[in-house]
Amino acid sequence: MLADNYHSAIVERVKAGDFIHRSGRLTIYLAREFGFCYGVDRAVDYAYQTRERFPDRHVFLTGEIIHNPHVNEKLRAMGIRFLTDAHEQVDALAPEDVVILPAFGVTVEMLQQLDRRGCTLIDTTCGSVLNVWKNVRRYAEGGYTAIIHGKVWHEETQATASQAVQYGGKYLVVFDQAETQLVCDYIRRGGDRDAFLNRFENAMSPDFDPDRDLQRIGLANQTTMLMTESLQIGELIRAAMRDRYAEANLAERFQAFDTICSATQDRQDAVVALLREKPVDLMIVIGGYNSSNTANLARICAASRPAFHIADPDCLLSAQEIRHRPVGSKVEVAATHWLPLEGPVSIGLTSGASTPDNLVGAAIEKLTEFSG
Repeated sequence: MLADNYHSAIVERVKAGDFIHRSGRLTIYLAREFGFCYGVDRAVDYAYQTRERFPDRHVFLTGEIIHNPHVNEKLRAMGIRFLTDAHEQVDALAPEDVVILPAFGVTVEMLQQLDRRGCTLIDTTCGSVLNVWKNVRRYAEGGYTAIIHGKVWHEETQATASQAVQYGGKYLVVFDQAETQLVCDYIRRGGDRDAFLNRFENAMSPDFDPDRDLQRIGLANQTTMLMTESLQIGELIRAAMRDRYAEANLAERFQAFDTICSATQDRQDAVVALLREKPVDLMIVIGGYNSSNTANLARICAASRPAFHIADPDCLLSAQEIRHRPVGSKVEVAATHWLPLEGPVSIGLTSGASTPDNLVGAAIEKLTEFSG
């Protein structure tokens, strides 16, 4: 079923052709790492198997299995219900119900709720996410505050933060270097405690005290963040702790473990290599708009080329018009005159870790059609 739903013959041909597709004036360069990663493939596989294994029972997902609307709609069509829908309630679950936990995990609170209901649980949490949790627990048990580079609204970061609290620790979520610099300034010089608490009101553990809880820090990451930015954030915090407590005391004041998942890193490295080695005029990045790893691929591309992050091939309206979400924006927009109408055109193509091959194949077919 997975092969029937998500396989693409044209993608296999492009891979076999050294990841290059040529048709008339069009050349498409496909990134050498793209699309479904192992964790996503496993999660979707588990969801399909769950539906088959329990044909006569209600099957639920706590939320999106992965951040791809195409995949989630297929699961809905199979009769899998989503607890995030307005009419669904966790308190209505019964012991005979089956609940699937998504690839990016769930909070400790949600897990405890489900446990109290007595449901059968199918855990598809990715191993890379579990690795982050292991390190956050280690920080908590060692008396370190976990500073998490991530998106506080993202399910994975919320689940990771809950692990710190569960093990008696503290956490603070920073989104980017600008937020990190505020933290570093406070580490070095202290400051207005109330202003700090207001600034990070929704991104810190209960009873967080910056004067107390920034004395020992362990760094963690949402697995799908931009690796270069995570490294820069780590260096900013390391430097601040060194300035405050001196080099001799740094080892007992600051810890950091690389928690960017290998699949995310491979896809980022592949698109960097494509941009460096291939003469592409523009980039197309395919993936759900709420997919963090896809958004970061688009950020990398947009730094050097016109780049269009599209949710799926239906966003390719015509050779004249495209729907896409610009980097840094929360809104999908329409752009015109995006594709050169005459002469040779080279397009780079990649997709996020939650994007199946069939969507990439459909995009290749549309681009071929548009280019005549």
